[in-house]
Amino acid sequence: MRNRGSIILIEKGKVALIKRIREGVTYYVFPGGGIEEDETPETAAKREAFEELGVKVHVKDCIVKLNFNGTQYFFLGEITDGVIGTGNGEEYSNSDRGRGTYEPVWVKIEALSTLDVRPKEAADKIYFLIKS
Repeated sequence: MRNRGSIILIEKGKVALIKRIREGVTYYVFPGGGIEEDETPETAAKREAFEELGVKVHVKDCIVKLNFNGTQYFFLGEITDGVIGTGNGEEYSNSDRGRGTYEPVWVKIEALSTLDVRPKEAADKIYFLIKS
């Protein structure tokens, strides 16, 4: 079990996600990953945003905290620098990982309820938070 920090970036009615295709299954995840020994959940979310998306972010409130294989923290964030799609983390640079494809995408908030977004609890919380 490993705790994780993830970032939720919302702009113009869309949310930034990572489109994954693994073993023939397409699904979406929020940019994020494991919290390193010397990190807080917030600093992990910042690092992962840079590695996976290529952007620097300002981390705001934690809006979702889930317990699943450790504690998962989901923070609202705001892009302060960079361009989505320029990330160069291990996901992109190590083709021998055998963990499928990673593609940063913008998805309309309305689509969160119809796509296979994991974890579903986080997608639902964001959808209802933004729509209410």
